[in-house]
Amino acid sequence: MVLMKMKFPAEKRVRLAQGLWLLSWTATMAGALTFCLGCLLKTELRRRAEVMDNTEIHCVPHTLMVVGIASLGINYFAGRICQDALDPGRFPRWKGFLNPYFKVSLFFTSLMLLAVIMSYAMKGSLEASLKIGLKNGIRFYKDTDTPGRCFQKQTIDRLQMEFQCCGNTDFRDWFEVQWISNRYLDFSTKEVKDRIKSNVDGRYLVDSVPFSCCNPSSPRPCIQDQLTNNSAHYNYEHQTEELNIFVHGCRETLVKYYMGLMNTIGAVVLSVFLVQGSVLVSLRYLQTSMEAVAGQENAEIETEGYLLEKSVKETVMEYLDPVLKIIMPNQVASSDEGAEAGNPAS
Repeated sequence: MVLMKMKFPAEKRVRLAQGLWLLSWTATMAGALTFCLGCLLKTELRRRAEVMDNTEIHCVPHTLMVVGIASLGINYFAGRICQDALDPGRFPRWKGFLNPYFKVSLFFTSLMLLAVIMSYAMKGSLEASLKIGLKNGIRFYKDTDTPGRCFQKQTIDRLQMEFQCCGNTDFRDWFEVQWISNRYLDFSTKEVKDRIKSNVDGRYLVDSVPFSCCNPSSPRPCIQDQLTNNSAHYNYEHQTEELNIFVHGCRETLVKYYMGLMNTIGAVVLSVFLVQGSVLVSLRYLQTSMEAVAGQENAEIETEGYLLEKSVKETVMEYLDPVLKIIMPNQVASSDEGAEAGNPAS
């Protein structure tokens, strides 16, 4: 059953080829844009790699870069095919190329749609990665003399100042870790001894935050030590007064930043997907309408073009069968034998 059949006079075929040539070059530029967006997202993710626990989220930029490069090749050949479609004598040389071309193009176009879906669906994975990564970053903040962690303090400080955030969930996360190195503690003083003894793990815990948590927009000089001790500061009430440090956690801030970036990229790539889909649909109509001209003495005749020669189900199975034979050769062979047994020769 032929689906979505249309009639194409010679003039209409020429206009289709010319319009498709312009559309294919538009899609080529869009493919280059997709690749650049993938590179941008990859760069932004790598900048914060030290505060991320895993790299699952990197599958989004990797997919964008792959489909961006593939789009360049797909649309280059689409443009060449459109040029040859203007000459009925040159178009037949593409006949054996077009079926594999459509299969490859559909695969990468579907991959583009998958990238769009992932750009919206990876929030949970991103948040989980940042939760563990920031927790470790805060825990290793003091290890400036430990190989592999010596830049952790600088990373966290720059992160908190750039995104105006403090801690993982909020500033209280700093109260739960010893973020001051033992090298800078005077163990001969009573205060240090008492704090270490009062803690089961022998850590020096204080209700203070690093300087990078200070909010420069606050009119009051930064209070970063003894945040919960009202008597330590004049005219200060930590439960009611607006603190002059950043109160939002870095995890929430980074999730908003990256999801905003990925959602914007997803919307752009969705537009690219629609353009790419239009190229493939138009090229399919051009192919089927031009194939009807082959072997005809009069190249100006009216021909029919269609999108699918068979039903959607039959077409999908035709494309999937070669893949299934590679992935599950034994099962496919068994099903074929069963079909032959069910239909014995008369």
